[in-house]
Amino acid sequence: MWLFRYLFTNLYRAIQTANGRRLLWLFFRYAGRPRHQSGIIPFLQYRFQVPDALSFVWQFKEIFADESYRFQTDINEPVILDCGANIGSSLAYFRQQYPKARIIAFEADPDIGAILKQNLANNRIDGVDVVNKAVWIDDDGIDFGSGEADSASLFSETNRRHVPSVRLRDYLLRETRVDMLKIDIEGAETDVLIDCRDALRHVRNLFIEYHAYIGHPQTLGTVVQILEESGFRYYIDSNQARVRPLVNHRYRGNDVMDLQLNIFAYRP
Repeated sequence: MWLFRYLFTNLYRAIQTANGRRLLWLFFRYAGRPRHQSGIIPFLQYRFQVPDALSFVWQFKEIFADESYRFQTDINEPVILDCGANIGSSLAYFRQQYPKARIIAFEADPDIGAILKQNLANNRIDGVDVVNKAVWIDDDGIDFGSGEADSASLFSETNRRHVPSVRLRDYLLRETRVDMLKIDIEGAETDVLIDCRDALRHVRNLFIEYHAYIGHPQTLGTVVQILEESGFRYYIDSNQARVRPLVNHRYRGNDVMDLQLNIFAYRP
């Protein structure tokens, strides 16, 4: 049994839960499709328009199979700020787990934002305030590269355009309590956290997807310092570990980023 678990760890974990088994089915059914082709994928009680099947399958793994965004709350109407909501998979999960939550969702990419709104409407995921603007340090707008699927970024040189922005700090200061703050904004996270470092006192749970782009400074130390100063405990994980990192400086042949981490922070 232990040998089996060692050799087939991911498969062993997947078959333990219903959503893990659904993930296997999604991999077999959709992961081999040509990249960056739009289509409809049914899952659970939903039918989502997706711009890229493989990206969606990985979203399902993180959000529904692993339940990476699950948090504990002692109130019926938690406040959730979802920065980088993409096509709405995380919003479906939040609404499913916290049916009375007040949710504000931010999405920078205008095209992805349109798909997000369509998915929410078509699947009757109600009560989500969608802000189709980039989360940033001011309201002046920002130059933004629109990538395919979930690869849009401040650092992308593809299809660059100037998009509207909102200052996250302003939203945080309006709230007396934020039960979950999710930040997946493809490279803008460090600047935004620096701007918000004095506005995190009411945040109870925080998820940050940290990115380090090739040719730009790594700022993980700054992010961790802000978390520690704000009184958070944190856990850092990566599903993109690589063997011999002192030799292999990139993962999966990535020519854009050389590090991506999931950071989970919570109040003790």
